[in-house]
Amino acid sequence: MNRIFSKVFALNLLQNVPDKCVNVNFSKLTFQFIRSLTKKRGPNPFNNYRKTLEVAGKSYQYYDIAQLHPNYESAVRNCDNFSIKESDVQNILNWKENQDVQGGIEIPFKPARVILQDLTGVPAVVDFAVMRDKVKELGGDPKKINPKCPADLVIDHSIQVDFVRSADALQKNQDLEFERNHERFTFLKWGAKAFDNMLIVPPGSGIVHQVNLEYLARVVFTENSLLYPDTVVGTDSHTTMINGLGIVGWGVGGIEAEAVMLGQSITMLLPKVVGYKLYGELNEYATSTDLVLTITKHLRQLGVVGKFVEFYGPGVAALSLADRATIANMCPEYGATVGHFPVDSNSLDYLRQTNRSEEQIQVIESYLKATKQLRNYTSEATDPVFSETVGLDLSTVVSSVSGPKRPNDRVSVVDMKRDFTECLSNKLILLASYKNFVKNNYETKI
Repeated sequence: MNRIFSKVFALNLLQNVPDKCVNVNFSKLTFQFIRSLTKKRGPNPFNNYRKTLEVAGKSYQYYDIAQLHPNYESAVRNCDNFSIKESDVQNILNWKENQDVQGGIEIPFKPARVILQDLTGVPAVVDFAVMRDKVKELGGDPKKINPKCPADLVIDHSIQVDFVRSADALQKNQDLEFERNHERFTFLKWGAKAFDNMLIVPPGSGIVHQVNLEYLARVVFTENSLLYPDTVVGTDSHTTMINGLGIVGWGVGGIEAEAVMLGQSITMLLPKVVGYKLYGELNEYATSTDLVLTITKHLRQLGVVGKFVEFYGPGVAALSLADRATIANMCPEYGATVGHFPVDSNSLDYLRQTNRSEEQIQVIESYLKATKQLRNYTSEATDPVFSETVGLDLSTVVSSVSGPKRPNDRVSVVDMKRDFTECLSNKLILLASYKNFVKNNYETKI
């Protein structure tokens, strides 16, 4: 982060900046920018939707967006007529009319938290450290510089496999990991102690997406007795795996992630939401892998880039949380922004299996019921309205293989011999190293 912007962000975060801090050689434009950032926010015009919920003798507040629509919650709760305006909420309310506007309608979104991994997250921690140095240089209190939005950083990308096939292989690999990354780990350990609102998960704890699913995910946030849905953006394209637990989340770039950590909203085009209905039952020979590959290929053919996909229908009720998370994790492969599975009773059971407290689960269930967000997949009465709908009969899913390189290159087992022979006999495919390179096949397989 360059010198001028480190000052801007530092001053943006401070609520009470000493007078001498503004005696800096800012350009007129930069100073106007700082003034705009410190402009007083207005009252939330949607406070009339704020209600009280009693759970186990405790009183909570929440925005009763069931009167509007659950997807509007973030915009309604954060509306201050500054970063999120009342007109932004109206744009979401009028989604049917706005989704086909040429060029799209831009809307703001404030996630509840940010998740980082060590390769993409370290630069963010470095920038916060630079801001602290700059604030101290300007005479302010550096301890005031902390992420405004909760941030979790999981160290999982540093491990390399040098030792295998021995009882102590894991320990040897971890020892080498600490030796190779001593400076980075020392810095991150300092960051874990220095910054509030930032959790750093040490190496050896697991893969970021699994840790997010099993440990970090809240499903429902509680902040000063205010309840609101857990939403997340992460600096990894497969952040979408969390959609399997009913949490809206997707991958973003480092700059966007830092903006969210600084309390800013991110902007996006109002997305179309594709309803993907699952019905029927898998046959006894089809596995969850076959289902995932079938859905991935189908969605690639439909074209869902930039869209939200929400799964619904009685077939979803039969899917385990692991299956849902795997389908959601494949979002980058089928091109959607999210592949969402709303919370149902299976989701709550998963929270119990992963040792969430019964008190926490009771709060989650009560809030979701109050806002009509707890889904019953076997009842059509809870099915929402979508921009468009498609479906898949689970009984049509057959055993299949995928590859040699792309997961959407799915071939049923009965066609495997023919497909393999075609790949070997076609020189263009051999040269390209993947199927569907030949022009006459390109339109049938993307």
